Amino acid sequence: MSVRPLLLLDVDGPLNPYRARFLRHRGYVTHRLRPADWSARQVPGSRRLRRGLRVRLHPAHGARLLALPYDLVWATAWMHEANDMIAPGLGLPEALPVIEWTRLFARDPDGLFWKTRQVVEWADGRPFVWVDDLITGLDVRHVADSHPGPALLLPVDPRRGLREYDFARLERWARSL
Repeated sequence: MSVRPLLLLDVDGPLNPYRARFLRHRGYVTHRLRPADWSARQVPGSRRLRRGLRVRLHPAHGARLLALPYDLVWATAWMHEANDMIAPGLGLPEALPVIEWTRLFARDPDGLFWKTRQVVEWADGRPFVWVDDLITGLDVRHVADSHPGPALLLPVDPRRGLREYDFARLERWARSL
């Protein structure tokens, strides 16, 4: 078993700056993908379904993530499709562990983000960083109160994705353990 901390990665927001509608971020490559959940919500035969979901990925991010002293884990609604569709565009291995959400998009009775409780459960006391665009202060407090090990919740602006200062912060936090 590894002693390295976990790096729990969301796709949309941190790796795919989906809110950057009119901006072209340098180095990002546009992919047209058809994840199952998204495809199921489209009109059969529609132009949108034929074109696929626009996902922008930065190919250099894979090498940057692999260079960090973490064990990478997908913490995304893409679940196993992240290995099939996202990993190749980033140059990541196509067999990263995946948090399999049992309460996908479920409303939390305490107002937490739907992923928060299962992230804590999945980490099982191991040090972790969770990178996501929907983390709130409520989630940060919940993790601090319920996770016995070190944890950093790193919210990322979904208009910008992971930035240089985010990578630097990830490196510093891991080295500080």
